[in-house]
Amino acid sequence: MIRSELKPGDYITILRRRWVPVVVLTIVGGPVAYAIAHFIPPRYTSQTTVLIQQPTVPQKLVPPVVTGDIDQRLASMRVQILSRTRLEPIIRQFGLYSSDINSVPMEELVTRLQKAVDVTPIRRMEETSGSLPGFNITVTLASPQKAQAVCTAITSMFIAENVRTRQEHSEDTTQFLTQQLADAKAALDAQNAKLAAFKTRYLGSLPDDDKTNLNILTGLTSQLDASTEALSRAQQDKSFLESSLGQAVQAWQASQNGTNPQTLQDKLTALQAHLADLRSRYTDSFPDVIRAKADIAALQKQIAAESAGGGTPASGKAAQTSIEPANIQTLRAQLHGIDVMIKEKTAEQNDLKRQIKVYEARVQSSPDVEQQYKALTLGYQAALDNYNELTKHRDEAQMATDLEKRQEGETFAILDPASLPDHPSFPNALFFTLGGFGVGLILGLGLAFLQEKRDTSIRTEEDVEFALRLPVIAMVPAIGPLAGSKSKKFVPSLSSSHGIGDSLNS
Repeated sequence: MIRSELKPGDYITILRRRWVPVVVLTIVGGPVAYAIAHFIPPRYTSQTTVLIQQPTVPQKLVPPVVTGDIDQRLASMRVQILSRTRLEPIIRQFGLYSSDINSVPMEELVTRLQKAVDVTPIRRMEETSGSLPGFNITVTLASPQKAQAVCTAITSMFIAENVRTRQEHSEDTTQFLTQQLADAKAALDAQNAKLAAFKTRYLGSLPDDDKTNLNILTGLTSQLDASTEALSRAQQDKSFLESSLGQAVQAWQASQNGTNPQTLQDKLTALQAHLADLRSRYTDSFPDVIRAKADIAALQKQIAAESAGGGTPASGKAAQTSIEPANIQTLRAQLHGIDVMIKEKTAEQNDLKRQIKVYEARVQSSPDVEQQYKALTLGYQAALDNYNELTKHRDEAQMATDLEKRQEGETFAILDPASLPDHPSFPNALFFTLGGFGVGLILGLGLAFLQEKRDTSIRTEEDVEFALRLPVIAMVPAIGPLAGSKSKKFVPSLSSSHGIGDSLNS
């Protein structure tokens, strides 16, 4: 009988009573397990260690394109390599499961091989969640040579898959960035065309031209003031010359009426000198030059006529009166020059006023133009920054692709080649023997516990209280046949109120 609560001494007592099945099953379990180990088909495990080598070029110089978690990439490669497409050729190449290949579906054989292949990451000792320095590949098969050959093939597939995946990813990234760069170049050209058209339309009114426009406007205003002042002086000079010319003409006409005229030859000399003076300052098409030439020609005809004896004093006087003196002609020439200057200054003044209106309009429209220019400039700058950034990334991706093609990026290197196992990894006779002893011990203890549970003997007062749920008054030694038994027993004396103690004593 087993109580609900046992003390440590009770376990020892039970073990002393039931030691035979425990010892027997423990002793028999080891040899039986050892014998079973020799009947189980052996399995051999070949293992190789693959090291993950970092890129030869520092990442600061050429940032890698493939930057995903190595755990995820390793898991993805494991799924791809351990697929039926990859494993079925290996099964046929190395003749695996030759006894079952014609009777068992290929899917089941592939599943067997998938369970036989194990990929275990190797983490750094100083950190449990850091990057992987490498991983182990183990293959367990019935033949050590086949296990080694399959392990070598699987390892080669991992190395080749890593190279292919990284190159393919780098090339895809480069092509994607190249396309994005082309789109960014088209957007940049469109923004540049808009900005160029805007600059052409508002040439001289751009924000950068504000200071220049103000300076030019100030200069034009100063020139207009100077031109206005010069025009005013010219008009004053014209008035003065007109007054002087009028007085000179009156004086000359008065002298013509009251004094003898100069001789024709003297007048001819004076006119020729005046013509030479005019030619030194003006061209032959100048009106005063033309008039002087006509006067000289008329005077020369008159002199020639008088020399022939056919002239009269009246005609000579008319000729004399038709030729103005040099001072009057000089005043007329100066007055003509003043008229020309007034005409030029007036045209200059009108041109300055027109230019001032243009620059005033530019200064007034500057805020609106500046706002539009800023919007276009921001769009152009954003497109330019995007283009430059994509150019940088495209170049980096191109360099990373070149590194991957030259296998100078992150690569898998075999640290330990696939081993040729010289003893089976399963079953292990020693482990089986020790396990047999352990299983026998557990079975013996279980059998002892079962026997003790089925035994209804009452041996202690605790058993009495547990079985009858009555308190024990006293323990009476066994009398009669029970006294000669091997184990000393006591008959408990219970409370008479229940009427059970008398029946027990009888």
